[in-house]
Amino acid sequence: MARYSKTFKARAVARLLPPENASPAAVAAEFGIRADTLERWRSEALSDAQDRIWTGPARLEAVIHTAALDEASRNAWCREKGVYPSELERWRVQAMDSLGDVGTTEARVTPREARQARHFTQGLALAILFHGGDLSRVDRFSFATQSYQLGESPPLFQMCER
Repeated sequence: MARYSKTFKARAVARLLPPENASPAAVAAEFGIRADTLERWRSEALSDAQDRIWTGPARLEAVIHTAALDEASRNAWCREKGVYPSELERWRVQAMDSLGDVGTTEARVTPREARQARHFTQGLALAILFHGGDLSRVDRFSFATQSYQLGESPPLFQMCER
């Protein structure tokens, strides 16, 4: 019985898989092996590919790795890894969807920023009380209308902290 290298087997099986999808008889004639041997190699290769668990980070790595490849190279990579190109495209869409959610979720606030925001709100409430509930006077001092960057104290608190 002849022994074939893994590289030889992989090249023969790759001709059977997409995008080439050559018939087993044609590939067997081309490589000089029996068709039933080739079918066994293909089933072994496909079962090995199904055993691999693609975790989230592994899927993202695959998407990043194949992003710059042309279609022929991407298909060759998919054959080598036992992944269908449609599956790879689905992973890419999932990665893009999850990245799109990053901007829509609320940002986490540090305890210091939360404390500053609480102080700002309390100061605004005190200013409203001081002016007898007249919001127009508070607005005139531009206390309530100024926008502050997160982590930045409003002028009132900068004076109070001294």
